[in-house]
Amino acid sequence: MQIIRQSAFTPAPWKNGGGVTHEAIRVPASGDPFRWRVSVAHIERSGPFSDFAAYHRIMVLLKGNGAALQFANGDERLLLNVGDLAEFDGALSAQCELKSGPCVDLNLMVAKSLQGVEARVRRLREPLGLPAAQGRATLIFPIDAPLLLQAGADQAALLEPALLEPWDLALIADSDGAANVTAATAALVFVATVPR
Repeated sequence: MQIIRQSAFTPAPWKNGGGVTHEAIRVPASGDPFRWRVSVAHIERSGPFSDFAAYHRIMVLLKGNGAALQFANGDERLLLNVGDLAEFDGALSAQCELKSGPCVDLNLMVAKSLQGVEARVRRLREPLGLPAAQGRATLIFPIDAPLLLQAGADQAALLEPALLEPWDLALIADSDGAANVTAATAALVFVATVPR
């Protein structure tokens, strides 16, 4: 199990120079192309998104009053409330129109060659069990409240529990076994599975 604290995210300019993203993890760790990447982007003003034609993009609103994503093919995705999620093809030219002031969003970008990526945002009202997935990793990102993460639930020895603060990232490998996620309050959490 790997825990990446928000304070350890690495700032990097957007490809188009329009803003800054804070990279949590990239696989492989350096260079392009990557297999998948998780980052938190600060969107200060309306404008175009960078071109990521080789990637499938998943975006979640973390902070702010919302944004509308307008695509060259006429489609639109609205992210109006914290936790709203949009999935789209990185090859589509996209314009982001902020509704009322800056926003912060979570981005998961996955190479189109990788199959079976699943991502969702859940309101955690009771413990969440996550089975080990062969050849896959599970990403856990608390949005608005701390979470307690316990891996190794299906093995002889449990791993040490980890407290995740909002916007920390946990990566659970299939070798870590099943995991349980609990929260003291009804917490919003982003959960995704990606190929290792």
